[in-house]
Amino acid sequence: MFCRVRLVSHLPTWSPGTNHKLWKLRCLLPQCPKLGAKMSAGQSQKAETWDKGTLQELKVPFARTEIGTFFQEQPRIGNQYLEDAFLQRYLKTHLPSQVLEKVSLDLERFGARVTAEIDSLGRECELNPPALLHYDAWGRRVDHIVTCPAWKRMKEIAAEEGLIAEAYERKYSIWSRVQQVAKLYLYAPSAGLFTCPLAMTDGAAKVIEGSKGLSLFFLEVRDKEGKLNGIEVQRLKQKLGTRQVPTAELLLDGSKAHRISSEGRGVACIANMLTITRIHNVISAVAGMRRVINLARAYASKRVVFGKLIKDHPLHMQTMARLEVETRGAFLMLMEIARLLGLEETKMAREQDLHLLRLLTPVAKLYTGKQAIAVISEGLECFGGQGYMEDTGLPVALRDAQVLTIWEGTTNILSLDVLRSLAKSQGQVLAAFCSAVQGKLELASTISELESSVQLLQDALHRLGQFTQRVGSKGAVEMELAARDFAYTLARIYTGALLLEHAAQPDASSTDTYAAQRWCKQDLCPVDSEEKAGCYDDKAASMDTYLVYEGNPVLKGKL
Repeated sequence: MFCRVRLVSHLPTWSPGTNHKLWKLRCLLPQCPKLGAKMSAGQSQKAETWDKGTLQELKVPFARTEIGTFFQEQPRIGNQYLEDAFLQRYLKTHLPSQVLEKVSLDLERFGARVTAEIDSLGRECELNPPALLHYDAWGRRVDHIVTCPAWKRMKEIAAEEGLIAEAYERKYSIWSRVQQVAKLYLYAPSAGLFTCPLAMTDGAAKVIEGSKGLSLFFLEVRDKEGKLNGIEVQRLKQKLGTRQVPTAELLLDGSKAHRISSEGRGVACIANMLTITRIHNVISAVAGMRRVINLARAYASKRVVFGKLIKDHPLHMQTMARLEVETRGAFLMLMEIARLLGLEETKMAREQDLHLLRLLTPVAKLYTGKQAIAVISEGLECFGGQGYMEDTGLPVALRDAQVLTIWEGTTNILSLDVLRSLAKSQGQVLAAFCSAVQGKLELASTISELESSVQLLQDALHRLGQFTQRVGSKGAVEMELAARDFAYTLARIYTGALLLEHAAQPDASSTDTYAAQRWCKQDLCPVDSEEKAGCYDDKAASMDTYLVYEGNPVLKGKL
């Protein structure tokens, strides 16, 4: 047996000569004997034959290196509307037929534009982040934030497509918001974070429409001459993600602004903007989850591991199915909020609808933000090492997802906001929640395949009611400790109800049923479980602090 060693990773341009014997290493002998071992005449002849073959190969450096010819086909996105059967089924279920026809055509066209044009622009925005030019060539301070041509093109596309305007034109009446959200859902993962200024634009438009708030001002960044309006840009912030978006620290001194509201209702007025921007946060979360799954799905049909495609490994598909269930649930929550917002904006919302919109907006924002990080992180694992390589464009999805739990309120802040909505309405918000859940379970409870899941969700709703009665009478401190788990409970119960409602529709598929069943098998009422485990009493609160600060000077002498 002969073995042959090629030192191709360290060879210069090769030309045989008198010194080539130095490279032989005499590793061409039977059983690879030690260097310098004697050979028989036959062995020597064979060695010379192999040696000539080796030299012939080495005339062209790296010509026969096996790693040089290996490549893995990258996953590519297709028309994200046509590939999203769940989105299509949702729209078919809820939209009137005439609206559905027009919306479907527009989304199909836009989906093609996302693939053909927008996606590459978004990647360009990531590779060419904004920069701050403090001074011009003549020493004048200009504080000019320089963005790449792709970012500017994104602005033009957003206007061309009416990504914000369509919601206010209300061409589809109460369904205009659903149509807009669906479009942004297709757009967001390819937008290079241009969704951020769009969210603020949408929020500002919401505030301006009929606004009567407290000392609310509209400030233009530059005056008619193009000079900054009493603004000095201190620096651009260096962030973990969302690097495509310029985030600056500003000083305002003598800036001219226009008051756009009367005094007295400013905080209430700005709350409308928070509703819109939080919904945009949910759009980005759900869209990011969907995109990573679509890419992982494409990759699984191309990548071979252990002798077969990844998609043919049951464990891998089980993992992806779990991500799919999370994403479908988050999508339905997003569209439910869009539906409620559409009702509110067209003055067709009932009191229960308004209560639900107030409650579900912070609930969806905090919960989908957490889902997005978990799903996208797991999604990157589906690509193995490639999921960690910057030049694949995949890691940016995880970096950008982290902002979703922070922007427009952290998880804890929003959890407390949920409690405020309950207290301010004197329980009406929670009553509306329970009534809506029961209403969504009515049809599902008549379908045999869904009976057990319906029962699990009803049990969770009952446990939630019991928890509220027990803890509500104990005071604000214990309820505050439970705020986070309480919000999670609301999210899981309502999402389960939406999945069951969707699975109960006449045109539902077997996967709709399976997704609802899978969702309902988790702990749907974690706040009850944690409370019974003693996680919210005074002792637990004290021990939480000690656990975190044990050995730290902060608690020195107190233990």
